Order: sequence, then C-alpha cells, then structure tokens
Amino acid sequence: MSLRALTAALALVAAPVLAQETVNPGTGAVLRVLDKLNAKVNDVTLANGSSVQQGLIEIVLSECRFPVGNPAGDAYAFLTIREAGVAQPVYRGWMIASSPALNPLDHPRYDVWVMRCTTS
Repeated sequence: MSLRALTAALALVAAPVLAQETVNPGTGAVLRVLDKLNAKVNDVTLANGSSVQQGLIEIVLSECRFPVGNPAGDAYAFLTIREAGVAQPVYRGWMIASSPALNPLDHPRYDVWVMRCTTS
C-alpha cells in the first residue's frame, strides 16, 4: 500500500472521531409522547435509569447527554420502548432532539421525541 493510500485510509477512519461532539451527562430527559389515535400529546420527565408507562408503551431512559457548556443545546437520549406484554423492544437506540427523523420510533399508534436533557 502506498503512503498516499495509507494516509487517505487513516483520514477516513479518523474523520468520525474528529467530528464527535464533547458532551456532559444530564440527570434525565423531557420526552414528548403523541398518541396518534386520539391526538393527545403528553410531556414526560424521566430520570436516567427510570421508566414510564404511556398508554400501551413503556419507555425506559438509560441516559441523556448534552453538549458541554450548553445544557439548553441539543439532547441525545438512549431509549428503550416496548409495547405492553411484549419482551422485544419496538425501539432501542439513541434519539437526538434536533434530528427526530434520524432515528425515529416506527410505531403505528405512538410517536416519541426527545425535547431536552434535565440537569437537576
């Protein structure tokens, strides 16, 4: 492999690392839940590691992170969402407040968005 090819390969591998934002942990998150069947919207505040039952789904917040020095900035929350009585989650992953369509919950009845992290 030539030096130029090696340099290009290293640049491709290092680019995502350089693009990562430094974050602080929050104490929890504010989530918005929409029941599409009856058009009801509910804001829920969860502490890290806690869960809430909203209609027929259970939402578990593992953690919420926000940009260093900017708790009012973007929020990154790791959520697990299950339907009542079903062990397999319908969603498990990071949701980003500024990009809700990036990793959306794909559920016929419910939508869930991250609004912000809590800090106290």
